[in-house]
Amino acid sequence: MTTHAEELAVDVRGLRKRYGDVTAVDGVDLGIRRGEVFGLLGPNGAGKSTTVEILQGNRARDGGEVTVLGADPATGTRAWRSRIGIVWQDESAPAELTVRETVRHFARYYPRPRDPEEVVALVGLEARADSRVKALSGGQRRRLDVALGVIGGPELLLLDEPTTGFDPAARRRFWDLIRKLAGEGTTILLTTHYLEEAETLADRLAVVARGRVVAEGEPAALRERFGTGATVGWTEADGIPRSEHTETPTRTVAGLARRFDGEIPGLTVTRPTLEDVYLRLTGQETAR
Repeated sequence: MTTHAEELAVDVRGLRKRYGDVTAVDGVDLGIRRGEVFGLLGPNGAGKSTTVEILQGNRARDGGEVTVLGADPATGTRAWRSRIGIVWQDESAPAELTVRETVRHFARYYPRPRDPEEVVALVGLEARADSRVKALSGGQRRRLDVALGVIGGPELLLLDEPTTGFDPAARRRFWDLIRKLAGEGTTILLTTHYLEEAETLADRLAVVARGRVVAEGEPAALRERFGTGATVGWTEADGIPRSEHTETPTRTVAGLARRFDGEIPGLTVTRPTLEDVYLRLTGQETAR
């Protein structure tokens, strides 16, 4: 019988980290199930990157319990590290090698790597396989970074702001890649500033503010739980558009229908978006 702990790729309880007088992570709890895409959202300085560094075993924690793939990252072995892939914001590929040479070189670091040619194809770089890294576009370099993150066949892939600087077309191609990896059973932890990206890719989300998790759940559930009311819009008889934010949109629409004796000109009913919820949870509503 599978236990709850065995179902979790990442299990974090009461995680804490300070830098001098600054508390970066202040009692974070996280449970990431095996095989899911989990989004970690929060403004700059909220503690996202520090949390990812601790999960990887690249930074010591000050308190709390952390288990990643069944082990404490603080004492993780080389074999344990080989089961985790990571893609940081900074590029890691040597500029003078070709794409193919780079992926083959990094494959040697792992006991059971994926086939380098297969990985180059997976990230959509077959046509640039013999191009030097320095000749790639920004989006192509990020795809190469992902190739290096997955060449070891990781059970867990950590993606820290992976599409920063992407144009919209490159971002959507990257989303297709993440869906493909998730479909293969890879557990993925994604930190991002892009709310559309989080809502599109993540099975569940955690919103972090001031070093704490302030909300966690499926994107639709977070909108339902923390999104208040709706905005009803219509057009008056004189052609002037009007709108009203209300906790009772059905009642508002019914009242308008009576006033207009049937059809309401230009009727719209807009529910809060994930972005609205995120800004409210992180205290940034007035920053829009």
